[in-house]
Amino acid sequence: MMCTVCGCGEGETRIEGEEPHHDHTHEHTHAHRHGDGHDHGHDHHHGEPGDLHYGKGPARAHAPGMDQARMIAIEQDILGKNDQYAAANRGRFAQLGVLTLNLVSSPGSGKTTLLTRTLRDLKEEMPLAVIEGDQETSNDADRIRATGVPAIQVNTGKGCHLDAHQVGHAVDHLGLQEGAVLMIENVGNLVCPAAFDLGEAHKVAILSITEGEDKPIKYPDMFHAADLLLLNKIDLLPHLQFDIARCMEYAQRVNPGIQILQVSATTGEGMDQWYRWLRLNREARLVGHATAAEPKPAEVPA
Repeated sequence: MMCTVCGCGEGETRIEGEEPHHDHTHEHTHAHRHGDGHDHGHDHHHGEPGDLHYGKGPARAHAPGMDQARMIAIEQDILGKNDQYAAANRGRFAQLGVLTLNLVSSPGSGKTTLLTRTLRDLKEEMPLAVIEGDQETSNDADRIRATGVPAIQVNTGKGCHLDAHQVGHAVDHLGLQEGAVLMIENVGNLVCPAAFDLGEAHKVAILSITEGEDKPIKYPDMFHAADLLLLNKIDLLPHLQFDIARCMEYAQRVNPGIQILQVSATTGEGMDQWYRWLRLNREARLVGHATAAEPKPAEVPA
């Protein structure tokens, strides 16, 4: 992923209850230019006349002045360190029987609205907690806390995603109950969060029908990594030109095993199916906690 080599995550991470600290998990890179002022590389490919594709090389990305082998080495180093933290998080969640979900989407998908409705509807039924990721502000965490559910805000600064190290620190402040459901609302971004394991049981992608049905094939890594796709804002279908069947076909093309539910966080349509998916996967987590087995994603019967 480009994020692992371009330095976009370098900056100050702030977690509520802690002093700001610098995130040094990303490596700075410096381009070297030839005398003509242009970078010369051969990691792009031509498709149609005038098209340039920089994702066809082994690294599936491009950084000025850096060859593909170096990019792969940096990515492996960064993701390897992140995976160590993710494994520690996963072990911690397993000990408590906590079902952890990584909610991912682009900005404006209705992710926070869907989350707050979910919390209000289920908070009397099961213990819930939230880690809220944004580059700046605690606006969304404040909305979450207004539901009565505990939430910790993580501000990533320049970072375009949460990482496992940040999540581990946030969990320190949450006091998770045994058998809880932990919702991690990632930074709004359909690219970088796909590569970073946080120790979650499942990634849940949220796609608004206002975004266009081709998002799964434009951003395939994210939809390939997700176990569940929530198609949100279906109450707006009469007012938009959105082909749900095509969108679902695109998502299943990049991830044949993905489950897809159609919901409206505003009207409540389809939310019962989402809640049923949550209950089934929480039950599977609790059974796995009792037997020390790692559950597979539970499916909602049609």
